[in-house]
Amino acid sequence: MGRSWRQWICILPEKRLDLLGVPLTLQAFTMAESPGCCSVWARCLHCLYSCHWRKCPRERMQTSKCDCIWFGLLFLTFLLSLGWLYIGLVLLNDLHNFNEFLFRRWGHWMDWSLAFLLVISLLVTYASLLLVLALLLRLCRQPLHLHSLHKVLLLLIMLLVAAGLVGLDIQWEQEWHSLRVSLQATAPFLHIGAAAGITLLAWPVADTFYRIHRRGPKILLLLLFFGVVLVIYLAPLCISSPCIMEPSDLPPKPGLVGHRGAPMLAPENTLMSLRKTAECGATVFETDVMVSSDGVPFLMHDEHLSRTTNVASVFPTRITAHSSDFSWAELKRLNAGSWFLERRPFWGAKPLAGPDQKEAENQTVPALEELLEEAAALNLSIMFDLRRPPQNHTYYDTFVIQTLETVLNARVPQTMVFWLPDEDRANVQRRAPGMRQIYGHQGGNRTERPQFLNLPYQDLPLLDIKALHKDNVSVNLFVVNKPWLFSLLWCAGVDSVTTNDCQLLQQMHYPIWLIVRALGLSPLLFFSHPWFSLILSLSSLLISPDILPLGPFPIFTDPSNLPNHMGHYQFCLHHAAFVDLPPPKVSALCLSFLGPYFLQGPGDEAASDSHMLPRAEGLFSSFEILRPFLILSNWLEHGKST
Repeated sequence: MGRSWRQWICILPEKRLDLLGVPLTLQAFTMAESPGCCSVWARCLHCLYSCHWRKCPRERMQTSKCDCIWFGLLFLTFLLSLGWLYIGLVLLNDLHNFNEFLFRRWGHWMDWSLAFLLVISLLVTYASLLLVLALLLRLCRQPLHLHSLHKVLLLLIMLLVAAGLVGLDIQWEQEWHSLRVSLQATAPFLHIGAAAGITLLAWPVADTFYRIHRRGPKILLLLLFFGVVLVIYLAPLCISSPCIMEPSDLPPKPGLVGHRGAPMLAPENTLMSLRKTAECGATVFETDVMVSSDGVPFLMHDEHLSRTTNVASVFPTRITAHSSDFSWAELKRLNAGSWFLERRPFWGAKPLAGPDQKEAENQTVPALEELLEEAAALNLSIMFDLRRPPQNHTYYDTFVIQTLETVLNARVPQTMVFWLPDEDRANVQRRAPGMRQIYGHQGGNRTERPQFLNLPYQDLPLLDIKALHKDNVSVNLFVVNKPWLFSLLWCAGVDSVTTNDCQLLQQMHYPIWLIVRALGLSPLLFFSHPWFSLILSLSSLLISPDILPLGPFPIFTDPSNLPNHMGHYQFCLHHAAFVDLPPPKVSALCLSFLGPYFLQGPGDEAASDSHMLPRAEGLFSSFEILRPFLILSNWLEHGKST
């Protein structure tokens, strides 16, 4: 009768090694101690992290609890800065609104895209470098004594990120809904990144686990690591993306609606912008309409004319006057294109060529009637927001009727007009039944079923696109500028999108990514992953402190079953030899990886043959993936390349 594995745990390590037939000593299996601060590489790392070049005193060779707390804050800062970088990349789709908001507050135009990305990138880079230095110091068995300057900078980064999150929540709350939408596009890739990150952290975690002597912290670390791994492997159950589909099920490409025309190619809300909209393949021109003091509807988005006209030079005393307080004769005197050449509204937009530049310089504020006639010639539909004038305005109560009369008097088909305003909609439908009524998120006449919806893209999770299509309802979402968002809405089956970047979206003939549902990974693969063996091995340390440590891993041994597995052990050694690590470390890796299967009893030969060889082959694949990290670890430990 062979002893049980619990009895063999208490056998001296030397005897267990002899039973295994491995010509290695206990010293070879233990983690090599660092040569200390005398190592050139370790000293360089310590200098960057702790800002000390001199040799460390013996009493400072240990990492204190305070140092561990600062390492935790460093890791938290890294996660916060990385999350803020993700938020910033998502916000780039809507950052033009932020630029306009600041212009209305400060009166000075600046595109904050580049500065925003630069600051976030610096924060992430700094936190990442410090974290990498800390991990490399751990591989070199060096203490983590963070310098006071780094501590101050880490606290400043945390405060800066916290202030940014609070400001986002106060001034731009809808962007949290944008982040929710973005996860439908990025969740599969974030999951892959999280899996890769936890894989790289497995070895430092195992090393830390082995070096902790108290059982309580060991249990806490094990539960924390196991919980993170479990969350990552169960995450696919919560991932829902419309772009996980068969290619044959891909809906038609959404149509394009020019937001104020083509504002990256021409001054917004001008006839030049209208023509550029037609050139880049859009079918609808979306604009904003106001009524002048003498009753002429004209195109203008802002309440003040200072951003998109030269009102400061023509009417210097009326810079802050409402746009509707100007007469049509006064509006015709303004230039509506020169500002576009002086301060480009969008970062990354190409400069205009000679003819386009000259045309932009001569743009004026167009009347709605001019726009309708030009749009009919270009076969473009028109959709507009109608902005109410100030309370003391002559047409404060009749601005809707005044605009409707202009549309009816224009010699254009009513079907080319999408009527968006909710004010007096019943009267508009009665007098112009040919107009297509489009409803916003604030609703409209609920007694009838709408045929067109115009909603912000943040409402995507609330929409059942397929059900709306069954009811013959078309859906347009605004404002969509980035390819990732356009691809997501394309997969979701949206009919059209309003965009500032029609020339870019026109060139897209397929979503930037599409995942076939059959290729999705099942969370059940977790139980066949090397991490599962690692967790079993880590948990075994809680059973007995006398278990033979193999690097950061223990090993279960039942000698009555050793003959069944030595062939697989030799197979592992043969295929792992190319890693160029010292033989003791390779042997330790093989034994600790295959260790949980030594728990099999003498009657498990069939199970051994069917499971151990794939396990050894899986280890060979793991060696191939981890080769650069293993070589780097060994190189840093010994101060030279093996």
